[in-house]
Amino acid sequence: MTTKTFLKAGLIGALFSAVAAHSALAFPANMTTDGPTNPPVGHYEFCRSLPQECGSNPGSAAPGVLTREGWKKILEVNYEINQAVTPMTDKEIYGVEEHWAYPDKVGDCEDYVLLKRKRLIETGFSPADLLITVVLQPNGDGHAVLTVRTDRGDFVLDNMRNKVLLWSETEYTYLKRQSEQNSGRWVKLQDGRTVAVGSVSQ
Repeated sequence: MTTKTFLKAGLIGALFSAVAAHSALAFPANMTTDGPTNPPVGHYEFCRSLPQECGSNPGSAAPGVLTREGWKKILEVNYEINQAVTPMTDKEIYGVEEHWAYPDKVGDCEDYVLLKRKRLIETGFSPADLLITVVLQPNGDGHAVLTVRTDRGDFVLDNMRNKVLLWSETEYTYLKRQSEQNSGRWVKLQDGRTVAVGSVSQ
């Protein structure tokens, strides 16, 4: 399936369905943060090797305005990278447990997120609105997704699905994410739906 065919499947209209559903949700459209926390080890090492990607983000107070064109770019990037990269563990690729890097043809969840973030920045999104986020899957395993902050809510780009959902529509427990003020710093998240216990060092 090409990107064009994928987008014609009615997914651009999903934005308006999601917005219409906001009034029925018991959760805020945007996540609630709860103070600073330690970055994942992999991201700390990534920032040491590429410090230019982990600095302060000007103009980060309010989420960006989500336009129809912006939504189209989000869907395109999520789909294209999900199709282009084959999932493999860091152990299989690098022979180590944890290594964050831009993927070529293979990568794990963090690598998908790094590349999606980079591509969306290149299309004009603010780094302050593209936040690497650590979650727990229902089975308790750690996972990483990309959160896109917008004035219509926090949307999640995930290598496990092509559909882009509001954070509160996913099955994950949200633990922590990059700070919108500084891409090298991290903040805790208040999930609101469940009690998140502990943290993971993805």
